[in-house]
Amino acid sequence: MKENFSLKSVIMVLFFIVFCQISFSQNSIEQNKEGRVIAEKELELALSKKSRHNVIDQKSIIIKDTLSAITIAESILFNIYDKTSILEQKPYEIHHINNYWIISGTLPKGYKGGTFLIILDDRNSEIIKLTHGK
Repeated sequence: MKENFSLKSVIMVLFFIVFCQISFSQNSIEQNKEGRVIAEKELELALSKKSRHNVIDQKSIIIKDTLSAITIAESILFNIYDKTSILEQKPYEIHHINNYWIISGTLPKGYKGGTFLIILDDRNSEIIKLTHGK
Protein backbone atom coordinates (compact mmCIF):
# COMPACT_ATOMS: atom_id res chain seq x y z
CA MET A 1 0.00 0.00 0.00
CA LYS A 2 2.86 2.38 0.78
CA GLU A 3 4.44 1.78 -2.63
CA ASN A 4 1.14 2.54 -4.38
CA PHE A 5 0.66 5.76 -2.37
CA SER A 6 4.23 6.76 -3.12
CA LEU A 7 3.78 6.20 -6.86
CA LYS A 8 0.58 8.27 -6.83
CA SER A 9 2.41 11.06 -5.00
CA VAL A 10 5.22 11.06 -7.54
CA ILE A 11 2.75 11.13 -10.43
CA MET A 12 0.81 13.99 -8.84
CA VAL A 13 3.99 16.01 -8.22
CA LEU A 14 5.15 15.45 -11.82
CA PHE A 15 1.73 16.41 -13.13
CA PHE A 16 1.79 19.58 -11.01
CA ILE A 17 5.28 20.50 -12.26
CA VAL A 18 4.32 19.97 -15.91
CA PHE A 19 1.08 21.93 -15.42
CA CYS A 20 2.93 24.87 -13.83
CA GLN A 21 5.59 24.83 -16.53
CA ILE A 22 2.98 24.99 -19.29
CA SER A 23 1.04 27.74 -17.52
CA PHE A 24 4.10 29.91 -16.91
CA SER A 25 5.38 29.36 -20.45
CA GLN A 26 2.12 30.59 -21.92
CA ASN A 27 2.19 33.69 -19.72
CA SER A 28 5.76 34.37 -20.75
CA ILE A 29 4.89 34.08 -24.44
CA GLU A 30 1.92 36.40 -24.01
CA GLN A 31 4.04 38.90 -22.07
CA ASN A 32 6.69 38.84 -24.78
CA LYS A 33 4.03 39.52 -27.44
CA GLU A 34 2.55 42.38 -25.40
CA GLY A 35 6.02 43.76 -24.68
CA ARG A 36 6.87 43.67 -28.38
CA VAL A 37 3.68 45.56 -29.27
CA ILE A 38 4.42 48.21 -26.64
CA ALA A 39 8.04 48.49 -27.83
CA GLU A 40 6.88 48.91 -31.45
CA LYS A 41 4.49 51.71 -30.41
CA GLU A 42 7.23 53.46 -28.39
CA LEU A 43 9.59 53.27 -31.38
CA GLU A 44 6.96 54.61 -33.77
CA LEU A 45 6.17 57.48 -31.42
CA ALA A 46 9.85 58.32 -30.88
CA LEU A 47 10.56 58.30 -34.62
CA SER A 48 7.50 60.44 -35.37
CA LYS A 49 8.94 63.20 -33.15
CA LYS A 50 5.44 63.86 -31.76
CA SER A 51 6.63 62.91 -28.30
CA ARG A 52 9.46 65.01 -26.96
CA HIS A 53 9.54 63.64 -23.41
CA ASN A 54 13.11 62.44 -23.43
CA VAL A 55 16.06 62.84 -21.08
CA ILE A 56 18.26 63.33 -24.13
CA ASP A 57 17.68 66.95 -25.09
CA GLN A 58 20.43 67.13 -27.74
CA LYS A 59 22.07 69.89 -25.67
CA SER A 60 23.35 68.07 -22.61
CA ILE A 61 26.46 65.93 -22.82
CA ILE A 62 25.78 62.29 -21.96
CA ILE A 63 29.21 60.89 -22.89
CA LYS A 64 31.18 63.03 -20.44
CA ASP A 65 34.57 61.37 -20.20
CA THR A 66 37.11 59.41 -22.20
CA LEU A 67 36.46 56.16 -20.34
CA SER A 68 32.75 56.27 -21.26
CA ALA A 69 33.56 57.16 -24.87
CA ILE A 70 36.06 54.29 -25.16
CA THR A 71 33.63 51.83 -23.54
CA ILE A 72 30.90 52.75 -26.03
CA ALA A 73 33.30 52.72 -28.99
CA GLU A 74 34.77 49.34 -28.05
CA SER A 75 31.35 47.74 -27.61
CA ILE A 76 30.48 48.82 -31.15
CA LEU A 77 33.86 47.98 -32.67
CA PHE A 78 34.12 44.54 -31.04
CA ASN A 79 30.82 43.55 -32.64
CA ILE A 80 31.96 44.59 -36.11
CA TYR A 81 35.67 43.86 -36.17
CA ASP A 82 37.82 41.25 -34.48
CA LYS A 83 38.19 42.20 -30.79
CA THR A 84 41.87 41.23 -30.78
CA SER A 85 42.53 43.44 -33.81
CA ILE A 86 40.93 46.45 -32.12
CA LEU A 87 42.77 45.87 -28.82
CA GLU A 88 46.06 45.63 -30.72
CA GLN A 89 45.45 49.20 -31.87
CA LYS A 90 45.95 50.55 -28.35
CA PRO A 91 46.78 53.10 -27.21
CA TYR A 92 43.79 54.74 -28.81
CA GLU A 93 44.01 58.31 -29.93
CA ILE A 94 41.02 60.18 -28.52
CA HIS A 95 39.90 63.77 -28.90
CA HIS A 96 36.80 65.62 -27.73
CA ILE A 97 36.02 68.39 -30.21
CA ASN A 98 32.79 70.41 -30.49
CA ASN A 99 30.52 67.77 -28.89
CA TYR A 100 32.13 64.88 -30.77
CA TRP A 101 34.43 62.12 -29.60
CA ILE A 102 36.93 61.21 -32.31
CA ILE A 103 38.59 57.91 -31.46
CA SER A 104 41.07 56.04 -33.61
CA GLY A 105 43.49 53.21 -33.22
CA THR A 106 47.25 53.45 -33.47
CA LEU A 107 49.80 51.04 -34.86
CA PRO A 108 53.28 50.40 -33.52
CA LYS A 109 56.14 51.92 -35.51
CA GLY A 110 57.03 49.82 -38.51
CA TYR A 111 53.59 48.20 -38.77
CA LYS A 112 51.69 48.59 -42.00
CA GLY A 113 47.95 48.62 -42.20
CA GLY A 114 45.00 50.72 -41.19
CA THR A 115 43.24 51.50 -37.99
CA PHE A 116 39.67 52.12 -36.98
CA LEU A 117 38.10 55.54 -36.74
CA ILE A 118 34.86 56.19 -34.92
CA ILE A 119 33.19 59.52 -34.27
CA LEU A 120 30.45 59.70 -31.63
CA ASP A 121 28.10 62.57 -30.80
CA ASP A 122 28.50 63.22 -27.05
CA ARG A 123 24.87 64.39 -26.74
CA ASN A 124 23.16 61.20 -27.93
CA SER A 125 25.84 58.55 -28.67
CA GLU A 126 25.03 58.68 -32.37
CA ILE A 127 27.70 57.17 -34.59
CA ILE A 128 28.68 59.92 -37.01
CA LYS A 129 31.38 57.91 -38.76
CA LEU A 130 32.78 54.40 -38.47
CA THR A 131 35.53 53.10 -40.70
CA HIS A 132 38.61 50.92 -40.72
CA GLY A 133 41.58 51.44 -43.00
CA LYS A 134 43.45 48.64 -44.72
